[in-house]
This record gives sequence, structure tokens and C-alpha cells, in this order.
Amino acid sequence: MARKAFYSFYYKPDNWRACQVRNMGVVEGNKPASDNDWEDVKKGGDTAIQNWIDNQIKGKSVAIILIGENTAGRKWIKYEIKKAWNDGKGVMGIYVHNLKDSDGNQSKKGGNPFDAYNVDGVSLAKIVKSYDPPFSTSTYVYDHIKENLADWIEKAIEIREKY
Repeated sequence: MARKAFYSFYYKPDNWRACQVRNMGVVEGNKPASDNDWEDVKKGGDTAIQNWIDNQIKGKSVAIILIGENTAGRKWIKYEIKKAWNDGKGVMGIYVHNLKDSDGNQSKKGGNPFDAYNVDGVSLAKIVKSYDPPFSTSTYVYDHIKENLADWIEKAIEIREKY
């Protein structure tokens, strides 16, 4: 079955890293908003942003949270996680701190954004999987994600079906 993914990430620092994952071609993803489109959405305020996110998540199989140094705790990342989970989507995380950005820099590992949620008294971080590629070289991290992404997505969907 062809899977469709919603990618969630902190735009400013992680857009380049997110593009690398999105462009792997492993799964069909949501169309990224251009800088201009995103500025137009933001001008509409919280309701417009929420509606945009809701429309992007609709029809997707899974929400993939690309976890950078400052992803955890971000208002809209939190909304996207909650929305995807409540809509019955598979939810998973991938740490992207060791992928290089457009300047060739890596970043520090961020916190787990799923720590902020509980499902029936259990931390969502203990339910969903957050994958941290076991490499520090960007090309190896990229290859590891590409080789495993399809399986990780299936696992996320399988986990969600149990709850």
C-alpha cells in the first residue's frame, strides 16, 4: 500500500535537513509550503495555521516528526503530534541533528517531543518510536534513514492501530 506522510519539523533551523528526508522518495509527503506561502498562512493567525495543518494531515497515513535540536516544545509541533495521534495516524520521530544543514553544519541532539503527552497514563514517548540513526557522519545518517524509513512507517501505523 502506498503510504502518504505528513512531515513535521521546526522550519528555520531544520528545513534543509527535512528536505533531505522528504526528497528520499521513500514515501509520498505533504507539499512543503514556500516561505511566501507560509508567511501568508501566518498572517491569518492561529486559526489559519491550524486549518492549514489540519488540511495537510488529512489523507496521510503517518506523521513523521523530524527532531532537531529545538523541535521539542514548539507550539505547532505539539499541535501536529496531538492532531495526528487523535486522527488515528501513525506517529513517529526521526532525529535529524546529524544531517548537515545548507552550511554543512550538524547540530546538537534535541529532546523527545513526545515526552509532553500521555495516552492512558503512559508517556507517548514510551509508545511511539523515535529513531536516532547510530552514525555521526551525515551521509551515513542519510543512508540509514533512507534504508529504514518504509519499515519505520509501517511500525508507526502498527503501533497506532493498537491504541
